[in-house]
Amino acid sequence: MLEELRISGLGVIDDATLGLHPGLTVITGETGAGKTMVVAGLGLLFGGRADAGRVRPGGGRAVVEGVLRTGGDAATRRRGVAAALARVAEAGAEPEADGSLMLSRSVTAEGRSRAHVAGRGVPVSVLSEIGGQIVAVHGQSDQLRLLQPAEQRSALDRYAGADHEKLLARYRQAYQEWRRADEALTDLRANARERAQQADLLRLGLAEIDAVRPEPGEEEALRAEATRLEHAESIRQAVDAAHLALAGDADDPAGGGDAGALLGEARRLLEGSSQVDSRLGDLARRLEEAATLVGEVALELSSHAEDLDADPARLASVNERRAALRSLTRKYAEDIDGVLAWAEQARARLAELDTSDEAIAVLEAERDQHAAQAADLAAQITQSRHRAAGDFSDEVTRELTGLAMPHAQVVAHVAPLSEAKAPAALIVGDERIPAGPDGADEVELRLTANPGAPALPLQRGASGGELSRVMLAVEVVFAGVGGPPTLVFDEVDAGVGGRAAVEVGRRLARLARRHQVIVVTHLPQVAAFADRHLLVAKDSTGAVTTSGVRLVEDTERARELARMLAGMPDSDLGVAHAEELLAVAEREKRSAAA
Repeated sequence: MLEELRISGLGVIDDATLGLHPGLTVITGETGAGKTMVVAGLGLLFGGRADAGRVRPGGGRAVVEGVLRTGGDAATRRRGVAAALARVAEAGAEPEADGSLMLSRSVTAEGRSRAHVAGRGVPVSVLSEIGGQIVAVHGQSDQLRLLQPAEQRSALDRYAGADHEKLLARYRQAYQEWRRADEALTDLRANARERAQQADLLRLGLAEIDAVRPEPGEEEALRAEATRLEHAESIRQAVDAAHLALAGDADDPAGGGDAGALLGEARRLLEGSSQVDSRLGDLARRLEEAATLVGEVALELSSHAEDLDADPARLASVNERRAALRSLTRKYAEDIDGVLAWAEQARARLAELDTSDEAIAVLEAERDQHAAQAADLAAQITQSRHRAAGDFSDEVTRELTGLAMPHAQVVAHVAPLSEAKAPAALIVGDERIPAGPDGADEVELRLTANPGAPALPLQRGASGGELSRVMLAVEVVFAGVGGPPTLVFDEVDAGVGGRAAVEVGRRLARLARRHQVIVVTHLPQVAAFADRHLLVAKDSTGAVTTSGVRLVEDTERARELARMLAGMPDSDLGVAHAEELLAVAEREKRSAAA
């Protein structure tokens, strides 16, 4: 649960700390005192949009900090705490040893935003994901969202449970695969001529490259060979002269003029004097090594000379091959490696462009398979929604009876999605099934406010006060099937008064037996049921208006309710009325807990 909330520099709130507890906490205050800033602070803390316009003038930045208590019983953990802790661990943070977890969000006047979990900087999305598991915030805008068909369908899906959600996830996957295959097939048929032209060009290029069959690095090897062949005679002359200098002329009986002989003679002379001068022995050994090296070079030159052949036919063949390779590099890439890469890419693209009847048939089969799977899953979802709709309608209607709408009835009406509203249609055999990413149904919540009245859609048949109670009834029903452990309501009792207001307070108190409930309210009948009452008080000094939050207890609480009742906190009659209201609420809570 949320244990503490601190807000500084946000709107009219300069610096305020809210100590929060289990049960029902109400927040009251004069109009304009800053009650809305408390809800705005909660929204900001849990990943809401950072609005620089709400930063208090002159403050530089707004900061909202919250302390979550992550311990608790197993039921509380099942309602999202375990999932939130897993996300915290993924972000590299962890709670304190006592189970508390500090969250923080700041916004500067320039609009820059930062988020922290347990002192560690994280993306704002992490706060949003944690908040989605821990806290549900409901305001008057949520009532307007409940009027939208998509929200009504989502509410029924949420009520239907985890197995239904898994089924819906499977359907969405199949639906996406079907749309992908269907769009690919449509594109394949619509652009067949352009694809065929592009495929022909690719085939021509590949045929030309395959005819030449270039090899990696072939250009450099051919260039080197052509250079040797073009200069074969001059190379031979240089090799012969070098070999003669090193090894001498084998046909010359005199010999003795070659480098090898001269080195041998020098070595013998030095060895003859090495007994007198030891250094000469070292030099003689080095000359011996040099003579060996000269002999090896002479042998290699002899072998190289035999390999040299000024073959005009081979030179012509090499130049012809080089010309063929240059033709490829002029058209497809700067070098042969690039040509080979182009060919590989062209083959892959050619496979994509294949517009043959066989390729179309394969894609049609794939599309039909995904369509059949999606249609089967859509039918299961429809059955699941119909089963859930009856229970959901009964439970919401039962809650409305307790909210001073004894004759009202809410029905979750599930009907096939119309062609006009469906983004696509699944074709299975001869059957056409209008469908969308959420199935083949449209869900509409209909309200019968009084006996004999027609069942009308919420957006046409519900007043503001009735809509507030319907939303609260829906939330109470959701609380019975799980959901976040902390629920925040921002003046959802708007348009409600009298006995209905008392029933709203009673239902919120009942909801608070299993959840932490925080309510911003203007109704004393609701505030009377609070386990903890916080007052947002406004103080204006000159041109500066600030607000703070404090706990009200005992007689001060009765005075606050008197102010809410008649605007006269010092009226004895008003205080007496408030005390009576508090006493009634206390008896109701004790009776419900018994």
